[in-house]
Amino acid sequence: MMEACREIKDDDSIRVVIFTGAGRGFCSGADLSADRSPDPHASRSDRLDEYNWVGRQALMVSRGLDKPTIAAVNGVAAGAGMGLALACDMRVGCENTRFKTVFIERSLSPDSGLSYFLPRIVGASRAFDLIFTSRSVDAEEAWRLGLVDRMTTSDNLLEEAKALASQIAFWPPVAMQMSKRALQRGIDADLEDQLEYETHSIVFARRAPLDVDEAAASFRERRPPIFTGE
Repeated sequence: MMEACREIKDDDSIRVVIFTGAGRGFCSGADLSADRSPDPHASRSDRLDEYNWVGRQALMVSRGLDKPTIAAVNGVAAGAGMGLALACDMRVGCENTRFKTVFIERSLSPDSGLSYFLPRIVGASRAFDLIFTSRSVDAEEAWRLGLVDRMTTSDNLLEEAKALASQIAFWPPVAMQMSKRALQRGIDADLEDQLEYETHSIVFARRAPLDVDEAAASFRERRPPIFTGE
């Protein structure tokens, strides 16, 4: 997945990325069957490196995409899999969608960005609830909590995600890239800093002059715009 994300990042012909599971579930998280007992002679740095597993690296690579990302949650998203789904910009669910934090059941604290994304999406007290109880969240509750942004049937899940992707891909890609950066930065910024960054983003977005001209021309001519990213 990391290699695919790196290739996608540099491919200007791809404007939106959809993540989904190949099978009944979205992602059930890390393989915890391997022996991960801490080495009593290991240094603190070595122990931290042990938990800096490949899934965490994959999360950083996928989150670092400058393109909008959509998770089509086709089944269970648990542990690190839940972190991956929440790291996406939007999530589409179906009747089979399930979320489960699971870490406390393995005598672990949250990993894979879950302690970062979950309270920002559902609020602090609900995040405490889901992490402390490790209870399963079904599709209806996921919709109510805002863990998914759109709901459809399992048979139509990918089509719904692709329709959303097409709707997003229609708009100018440079402006979309800067919009994503501004929104991500705004989560933790104070208002004054964010207003300044918005100005910077608008200036950068206008570095695609043909798209800027096309936006104005299509509005004047009352026709659908055609954006090229130039």
